Amino acid sequence: MVNALSVDVEDYFQVSAMAPYIPRDTWDSMPCRVERNMDLLLDLFGENQVHATFFVLGWLAERYPAMVRKIVAGGHELASHGYGHLRATDQTPEEFTEDIECAKAILEALSGCAVSGYRAPSFSVGASNPWAFDCIAQAGYRYSSSVYPVAHDHYGMPDAPRFPYASRKGLVEIPISTARAFGRNLPAGGGGYFRLAPYWLSRWAIDKINREDGRPALFYMHPWEVDPEQPRIRAADLKSQFRHYVNLSRVEGRLRQLTRDFQWDRIDRAFHSELAQL
Repeated sequence: MVNALSVDVEDYFQVSAMAPYIPRDTWDSMPCRVERNMDLLLDLFGENQVHATFFVLGWLAERYPAMVRKIVAGGHELASHGYGHLRATDQTPEEFTEDIECAKAILEALSGCAVSGYRAPSFSVGASNPWAFDCIAQAGYRYSSSVYPVAHDHYGMPDAPRFPYASRKGLVEIPISTARAFGRNLPAGGGGYFRLAPYWLSRWAIDKINREDGRPALFYMHPWEVDPEQPRIRAADLKSQFRHYVNLSRVEGRLRQLTRDFQWDRIDRAFHSELAQL
């Protein structure tokens, strides 16, 4: 079973949980770590012959065009994370459309290839803003990966389908993976859970999806998660600091193990049959 590996390309100061402590107008003055961390990930994936999908912020792509070209040159899929890392729930439909169209245009101009995938910051598409699916489809994306079918205080749509489905005509939603156990959806797709919980739990959940559901899993992470030396945001509340910093030093080793324990590829190839039905 070939699973899908994805990376949300944002820097440590752009994380939604840190937004109350880092004004957007200070982003350009923050020490940027994304190129260093992306080089590490691209080298790691190359060593293990793994390809992935990179959801890149338009804000970063404008400032680091060489990074965008490295992604494409490495045989990876380039996809959109929007422009300014604003949650869809914090925008009007008009603002959201402008953001995702702008990001798509920037990425395509820099890379010379079509961008067909989009992921909303903080999985901020759900029951409260179904209009976002219409905007994503109208912007020309073929698939979205903006829903996480779990209960979480910052995001989540636990009643959403666990596997790819047509959210709108011409648009497939590919949710982050969950494993079904104890009558609920358990997070199985990486992110903070990959850092905070023991590695064996992620391995068990992905294996369960492959064996019992007979479906590929979709895993995601961020470049800053392989960077234990990143600057600390001391003003952040203790909950945000715990979620962001715990076990950063373990992620690179766990990621290497993950690439050995399972087969991985880009979203557009791992879910080719679902996308072919459009």
